[in-house]
Amino acid sequence: MVHRHLLHAASLSLSLTLLAVPTASAKLLMVPEGNRNKVQPKIPGASVKRTKQTKSTFERKYEKIRDLLERDDKLRAKIASVAANYEIDPLHIVGALVGEHTYNVDAYDRLQAYYVKAVSYAAGGIDFRYDGEDIGEFIKREEFTDCAELSRSFELWSCREAVWDEKFRNQTVGGKFFPDDRFSAFFFQPFYAGQTFGLGQLNPLTALKLTDFVNEVSGYKKLSHQRGDDVYKAIMNPDITLAYVAAALRHSIDVYGDVAGFDISGNPGITATLYNVGSPDVRAAALAQTNRKRKARGQRPKLPQENYYGWLVNDKLEELKELF
Repeated sequence: MVHRHLLHAASLSLSLTLLAVPTASAKLLMVPEGNRNKVQPKIPGASVKRTKQTKSTFERKYEKIRDLLERDDKLRAKIASVAANYEIDPLHIVGALVGEHTYNVDAYDRLQAYYVKAVSYAAGGIDFRYDGEDIGEFIKREEFTDCAELSRSFELWSCREAVWDEKFRNQTVGGKFFPDDRFSAFFFQPFYAGQTFGLGQLNPLTALKLTDFVNEVSGYKKLSHQRGDDVYKAIMNPDITLAYVAAALRHSIDVYGDVAGFDISGNPGITATLYNVGSPDVRAAALAQTNRKRKARGQRPKLPQENYYGWLVNDKLEELKELF
């Protein structure tokens, strides 16, 4: 059984603001199946450009990942098993994979190719550093002092990410300028800054956040920023990465229930959207704040909405259901 495994943190300010969890008697609003938008929201230019460069189309890329899922009985069995462990519908995992391989990268034709790729990436040492500074030394800076008191991996790395955004991003600190970009793009992706990897297209920072939860549910050893090769093995090896995909989706479902008061477990397009955009804690807190204001004005609550990525998942849902 999946327990409430994380303190849901909203990094809207420098200090990690912990949000109160509603009582068990609080009734969640069910987000119905399907899309709220009649037409697909705009697809980012970077995704359009990347697809054109490969001389492909979004429809062909979608068909490729769908065909892999349809053809590979072992992959579907792995997805079903992992989904059961994290108490989610396997369609949530399928939605995340479909979205990533339609709008991010092409799927490989065979699952075995992901195992081969995992070995090639994990061979040799991988260090997380930026401009000559190791991440282990960077997080010893005094700006991160408050984070050191946190014990859970999700709290800890969310706090460090918030400190990066508030104290370092696009600022000069100690005579050193830190560019305006995400924490993960600099310290945690030594091969191609900004890229994600493997079947689940996870980035290493997400894996580090979720490692306590995955350890508890799936038994995989905890990851450390000091062992970059282990982190890349986790995100590249299909057997392990599926657990991290499921953990990310389960966390989104939990935090939207606990913080925003919505049950999103019946809408794979919403969980796929959150898998794509990240920071479900922050987004759930923002939605909760919006709906408190709407309630005060006598308005109906605003439902979570899908982006272009989640819209495709919901649009193809009947077809994807046939896989299971």
